[in-house]
Amino acid sequence: MKFARIVFWIAGIWGVLVLSPLYFIFEMISRNDPPRITHPAFYYGFASVSLAFQLVFFVIAKNPVRLRPMMIPSVLEKFGYGATLLVLFLQNRLHPQDLALGGVDVLFGVLFLAAFFKTSN
Repeated sequence: MKFARIVFWIAGIWGVLVLSPLYFIFEMISRNDPPRITHPAFYYGFASVSLAFQLVFFVIAKNPVRLRPMMIPSVLEKFGYGATLLVLFLQNRLHPQDLALGGVDVLFGVLFLAAFFKTSN
């Protein structure tokens, strides 16, 4: 249980630190990484839903045994994002450094899966 608590706390903190700046760098991303973002609702929607999911990680960290079933969607969230970035990279639609950042999510997905199995009864 301690392993799961630590993993989910770290993932939540990491996510908040990485995602919060998205609210303040919209124009910078459009300027530095063309083409410009043409659908701000998608951009801010991604940021807000992703940030909200970090709260799920904090809640799981409080009681991993009781909230063990929520670890499955958490794993899917991490692997889904990693798979999306990999496909975009293979299509030459993503910078390599963005793919590396997605690797952190895949790592958390693996750790979430380990936490899931370590908290089984």
